[in-house]
Amino acid sequence: MNTCDDTASPARTTADTHTGDIVLVVDDSPDTLSLINDTLEQAGIDALVALDGSQALNIARRLRPDMILLDAVMPGLDGFETCKLLKADPELASIPVIFMTGLTDSENIVRGLESGGVDYLTKPIQPNELLARMKVHLNNARLTSSAHQALDSTGQFLCTVDAAGRMHWATPQTYALLSSADAMEGILQRKMEADLQMWLSRSPGAGHRLKLEGLQKPLAVVFIEQRDSSTYLLKLVDDGGPAGEDILREKLSLTKRESEVLFWIANGKTNREIGEILDVSPRTVNKHLEGVFSKLGVENRTAAAGIAIRALNPDS
Repeated sequence: MNTCDDTASPARTTADTHTGDIVLVVDDSPDTLSLINDTLEQAGIDALVALDGSQALNIARRLRPDMILLDAVMPGLDGFETCKLLKADPELASIPVIFMTGLTDSENIVRGLESGGVDYLTKPIQPNELLARMKVHLNNARLTSSAHQALDSTGQFLCTVDAAGRMHWATPQTYALLSSADAMEGILQRKMEADLQMWLSRSPGAGHRLKLEGLQKPLAVVFIEQRDSSTYLLKLVDDGGPAGEDILREKLSLTKRESEVLFWIANGKTNREIGEILDVSPRTVNKHLEGVFSKLGVENRTAAAGIAIRALNPDS
C-alpha cells in the first residue's frame, strides 16, 4: 500500500489492466483500505491511500491518479464536497471517481453522481464487482484522454463546459484565445459563465451560435454537441472581422507565421506557450521571432510587442 509520500511501485501487467494504473483510495476505515489494497495489488494496480478529503486533494494534485475510489462519509471534508472540488479543478476534472458508501438510499446515490461521481459501490465492497466497475471506467477515461490529446494536437478552438457554463477542458488554443480576451478570470469570466449557462438552458442545437458580450475582443461560441447529461462540447470562434494575426501581417508586412508569433507575444505568451498554441517547437518560434525583430527594426520582445499593440489598437 502506497502512502501519500511513496512513489508508485513497479508496474505489473494482468489480462484485465494496463501497466501503470494508479488508483487513489480515500477512506477512514482501515479494514476497507486493507481489503481494497489487497484486491488492487492482485489485479496489478498500484494503490495510493488518503484518510480524508483534504489529503486526497493534495495527493491528486501532486500525482494525478488514473482513478479515485472515494468514501462518501468521512469526518471533516466528506466525499461529496471532495468530489466537487476535484471536478472544479481543470487538471483533475477528468479523473473518474467511484463512490463507496454504506448509504443505499437513492438520495445519497443521486447526490454522489451529481457531485461528479461516475459510479457507486455499496459497502461491504465485493472485490470482483469493484474490479469489474473499475475496468469499465478506466477504459472510458483512456478513450476520453486520447480524444482530448488528439484535439489538442489539431489546433482547434474546442472546449467542454458544464450546465453552469464552467469550463472543464479546453485545447491550448482555446485557453490562449480566451486569455487574450481577458475572459479567464474575474468579472469577465463570471459574466461569460452566466451567459453560457442561460444559453445552454435553452437547449441550443448543433451549429447554434452565441456572441460573448463584454470581452476585450469579440468572440463567440458554436454549439457542437451535448456529451452527457451535463457536459457540452463547444467551439470558440473569433467574431470580430479580421483576426489580430491578419491585421499584423497586413500592416507590418510579416509572413503568416511571423504575424501569429507576434500576436501571441503581444498577448504576453512565452515561446513555450506559443509553441503549444501553434503546434511548433519553441526553437521554431524563436526563429520566426528573429525574423519579426529584423523586419520591425527592434532588438527585443518588449519593443516588438509595443509595435504590435499599437497596430492592433490604433485609436488607443
